[in-house]
Formats: sequence, structure tokens, C-alpha cells
Amino acid sequence: MDANQSVNKEPSFWLPLFVLVTGAFAAILNNSSINVAIPKLMTIFGVSANEIQWVITAYMLSSAVVIPITGYLGDRFGNKRVFILSTVLFTFGSVLCALSWSNSSLIAFRVLQGIGGGIIMPVSMAIIYRIVPIQKIGLALGVWGMAAVMGPAVGPTLGGYILEHFNWRLLFIINVPVCILGIFFSIHLLKETPVRTDSKFDYWGFLYASVGCFSLLLALSQGSKEGWTSYYIVMLFIISFFSLLLFVMTELYNNDPMLDLRLFKNRTFTFSVIIGGLINIGLFGGVFLTPLFTQNLMGLTAYETGILLFPSALVSGLMMPLSGVLFDKFGAKMIGFVGIAITAIGTIQLNYISMDTSKQTIAMLMVIRSIGMGLSMMPLTTVGMNVVAKHLVGRASSLGNVCRQIFASFGLAFMTFYMQHRQTFHVARLSDSVSYDSPVASYFTGQFQGMLVASGASTDAASSGAIGLIYGMVQKHAMVFAINDTFLISSFFLIAALPMIFFLQGKKNKKLTSEKSSVKI
Repeated sequence: MDANQSVNKEPSFWLPLFVLVTGAFAAILNNSSINVAIPKLMTIFGVSANEIQWVITAYMLSSAVVIPITGYLGDRFGNKRVFILSTVLFTFGSVLCALSWSNSSLIAFRVLQGIGGGIIMPVSMAIIYRIVPIQKIGLALGVWGMAAVMGPAVGPTLGGYILEHFNWRLLFIINVPVCILGIFFSIHLLKETPVRTDSKFDYWGFLYASVGCFSLLLALSQGSKEGWTSYYIVMLFIISFFSLLLFVMTELYNNDPMLDLRLFKNRTFTFSVIIGGLINIGLFGGVFLTPLFTQNLMGLTAYETGILLFPSALVSGLMMPLSGVLFDKFGAKMIGFVGIAITAIGTIQLNYISMDTSKQTIAMLMVIRSIGMGLSMMPLTTVGMNVVAKHLVGRASSLGNVCRQIFASFGLAFMTFYMQHRQTFHVARLSDSVSYDSPVASYFTGQFQGMLVASGASTDAASSGAIGLIYGMVQKHAMVFAINDTFLISSFFLIAALPMIFFLQGKKNKKLTSEKSSVKI
């Protein structure tokens, strides 16, 4: 496609882009809104936390398994057809989830949802590169990126509101009309991409990648619960290591690989993926830690937490298109550096929050983080995709999405482990500093005992209760310190990404469609 054709077609990409954004947003919003429903579903189905956690894990694992083959599916059958079929599957899975009668049935239907949802994101990105002129790609991906950033923040707010005022089944039903409209408009507005009939399915690559990614993400998600040195988790890591090793060897010697690892020969693409992964760790660190702090320590409900986080979600959404415009004008280096620096500063400031910190202060710090996230995420992803030839965009999108999901899962697992470790450390430290013979401890113990006796408790029960209350206060303060420490560690991942930005190309690659800008197969 020459430049004149691109310019002539420029006005036509906005409606198709809106369709793609709608599909991506529905998938991400649903997955994030389900998180707040976990306690309610435990009660409804009468299951333990370990059993209900598979409602989240099943979606994550099934989507991770299908992401690697989205490049092949798009090349072989056309990205439009794959996008529509994946949306249909996601919609069908949503209906079945709403009709679930047990925890096991919900988990099975979440697998269907995950397969559809896992395909939607990378395929929609590949379509954008096919339909949007290169001069506008930054703006287009900025608009599309609103779904990726706003979904995780809006989801808990919407989910909390639905749980407070309606039935939990509405969490799944709400996707259906949106997806049906998306399917209808996709059929009429999207144009089919070129189909490669000579493309062969990489069976061995798919097998090794599926086993490797499944084992790795399962180990990362279950490590904190099972114990990182347990036989179960160690075996998963061993299976993952050898499966991914076989996968790498298979792909490097395959003339038509499922995931073209030779794309990593391109320095800009490689650093773009690594930087994007580190940003993902910072993003999910905040999404994971903030609700823990506000709900477990400040006593806010899921809905109130969602309202608290909503301004940051709105800011991220507004910053995404702006960052796309700035990228189209200035390139990725300056915007990416400033954005990550702002995010790191906001995350470091969260290291100082306490139970006395006001909700407004926490909301403001999250907004600062969101300004940086919204400014940096899409330009740093786009600069990596811009050095890939158009016929490899689908494969590059799949590869990048797989890597980002692994980074996010690793980050979440590491944050959980580190927070628990630091909480244990701070409990021991605070307990050592509290002596029952000290004047302060004696004073508070006496006060608590007096209150409990006045409420009708016996002297022995009041004494035990007072000690329990003091220990509870120690646990709470230890958790505050642990979350503070984890926020600080989260900022280190962001800071580590800063020097890598200077290895990126300063401007967009003008030779996007030339063979020189691609990695030879």
C-alpha cells in the first residue's frame, strides 16, 4: 500500500477502531470486575478460597495458551474472521458463566471466555496496523490502549456497584449486548486482511509453548499458596523450563514458526517488549496493592475502593490518545522517559502512606501514577511494533502479548511473596519492641481490659482479649509497612526501565513496510 492510498483511506479507520476498542474493553473490563465478586461467589457456591481462585486462574491460563497461536490464525484465516469468532466465543462463554450452577461449571465456562478474550487483544492490535495509516498509528494505538488501562480500574467500581445493587450474574450478562453490537459492526465495518494459504500450523511449537506457558503461569499464580519450594511448584517450574527450552529450539529451526523469536534480533523491538513488561509490573503492582490497603486497612468496600480509583482510570484514558499524538510528533524516547519517571515518583510516594493518610491523598498519588502510565505505555509499545514489517505484525503482536502476560504474572507473584515476607518481618520486629512490662503496653492493656470488663467480660477473658487486640494492632501496622515496602520495590522495576529507553530508535521507523525493517525468516 503506497502513501497516497494510506492518506486517502485515513478518514475511514475511526469507526473500525471504535469496534476494536469496544471488543478489547469488554474482555478486560469483565475480567477485572470479577475479582471483586470472589468473596460473594465463595458464599454462594459454598467453596473455599483455594477453590474459588480457579475462577480467576482458569481465565488467565486459557488466554495465555491461545495467545501464541493468534498470529498464525490471523495469517491463515484472516484477522477479521478471527476477531469476530473470538468475540462470539467470548460472548457465548459470558452467557454460560451467567447461567453457572456451581463453582466447577463456572470454572469450565471461564475457560471458554479466556480462549475468546485471549485472542481478542493481539488480533485487534494486528488489525489496527493493517487499517491505520502510519502517520496516525500512535494516536490510534493510544485510543485502543484506553481499554487496556481503564478496564482494570473501572472494573472493580462497576463490579462493586453491581454486587451491591443487583445479582452477581449481571457481571457476565453486561458483556453480551456490547459484544453483540461489536460483532454486528465488525461484520460490516472491518475489512478482511490478506490470507496466507501456504502457512502451516506449527504443532510442536504450539505444544511446547502451551505446556511451558501454562506451567509457568500456574506456578506463579499458585506459588504463594502452595509454597515456592513445594514439590508441586518446583515440578511446574521444571516442566516449564524444559518445555520453553524445546520451544525456543523448535522455533529457531522452523521456517514458519508460530512465534517468530528472531524478531528479538531487532534491538528496538526487544527493548520495547522488556520495557513494556516492566511497566506492566508497576501497573499491576498498584492495582494489586491499593485495594488491599484501602479494603483491609482503611475498611473501605470494593465499591468505595473503585470510586477512589476511578479518577486515576479517567486520567489514564485521557492521557492515552494524547500520548499517541505526542508520539506521532516527537517519537517515543522523550515521552516514554518522562512518563515512566512520573510513574516511578508517584509509586515511591505511595511508600509513605499510612492508615492516617486521607483518601484524597491516595487518589491524588494514583492519579500521578496514571498520568505517567498513560503517557508512556502506548508510545513504548508502538515504537517496537513500528520496526516490524506489516506481514509480521500479527506474529509480533502475539509475541509481545505473551511476554507482557508473563511479566505481569511474575510481578503479581513476586509482589505477593515479597509483601507476605515483609509482613512477617515487621510482625517480628514490632513484637520484639513491645514488652508487656513497658509503661505504654501496660497502659493500653489496662485500657482495653477495662473496656472489655465494662462490656461484661470476665477478668481472664478481658486480659486475653486485650492481648489479642494489641497483637491485632501489631499485625495491622506490620501490613502497612509491608505494603509500603512493596510499593518501593514496585518503583524499582520502573526505574530499571528508564535507561533502556535510550536503546530505542528516537523516531518512528519510516520504512515500516520495507524488508529492511523486518527480521528475515
